[in-house]
Amino acid sequence: MSDSPSTPDVIDVRVLVPAERHARIFALVDSLQPGASFLLVNDHDPKPLRYQLEAEYPGEFSWTYVEQGPQVWRVEIAKFAKAA
Repeated sequence: MSDSPSTPDVIDVRVLVPAERHARIFALVDSLQPGASFLLVNDHDPKPLRYQLEAEYPGEFSWTYVEQGPQVWRVEIAKFAKAA
């Protein structure tokens, strides 16, 4: 992951076959350190992924749309830093 919180890593799933997208994203989510984030780039609104993340990791991530189509969606997904 990137050392700078202001420049999240980017995963462009448009280059992956649809069957591989969620597995790749969840692998990245699993390895995300508290306080870190990544930018997801997709060719459609990844809203179903948001519901899956909320079900699997309730209250652990933020979801911020950076761009909402119509051609490209960009979403910053961040893992909340744990409280001390």
